[in-house]
Amino acid sequence: MRNKLRLRPASRVRPWHTYAWQVQSLLLGYPDEGHGGHLSLARRTVPALPAEVGGPLLRFIEHAEDAGTGAMAAAYVATFDHRKRCCPYLTYYAHGDTRKRGLALVRLKQAYARAGWRLGDDELPDHLSVVLEFAAAEPATGMRLLTDHRAGLELLRLALRDDQAPWADLLSSVSATLPALAGDERDAVARLAAEGPPEEQVGLDPYAPPEYMPAPSAGGPR
Repeated sequence: MRNKLRLRPASRVRPWHTYAWQVQSLLLGYPDEGHGGHLSLARRTVPALPAEVGGPLLRFIEHAEDAGTGAMAAAYVATFDHRKRCCPYLTYYAHGDTRKRGLALVRLKQAYARAGWRLGDDELPDHLSVVLEFAAAEPATGMRLLTDHRAGLELLRLALRDDQAPWADLLSSVSATLPALAGDERDAVARLAAEGPPEEQVGLDPYAPPEYMPAPSAGGPR
């Protein structure tokens, strides 16, 4: 289930996209010892962003600063590791735990490789933090990848909002960097919400090699 919108990325990307995607990437990773510095960088970036992008980003920053790194780390694990509906791995929404997801992961890694990117062994190419980091470095291609996963992004945003998770504001900020949902994308979101990700048929091989299986977020991307 993919959205059908196709952009001409170069006509859509703006200079501020790079700053927005970089700080969003940092803040969507596991809150480790560098979390305070990431928040400071994000706060300095907010004035350079449009209000619809910077506003929700600032709300997240203020919440995270008040909560502290330890509390945010515990909430991160509870949200992203223990709630499948809040999965940060974008290909899951379109393909579920099927072999098609394995192929989608391979295509993402190929897109990164064409740009000279090599991921670490502990990084999956479809983690939203990784996709945003790539988009910050390669905005035209990154815009296309994010738009390809627009329905999944929206479903993740809604799930985080329903759980009252602070990362819902970050997803709102990410969504505001992309074109508004078109009709076919709204249909895709509705289908995903109603049906959930697809399941593999009985008797098929596992959907991906072990190196593509999701790892705990605390050991994954930033």
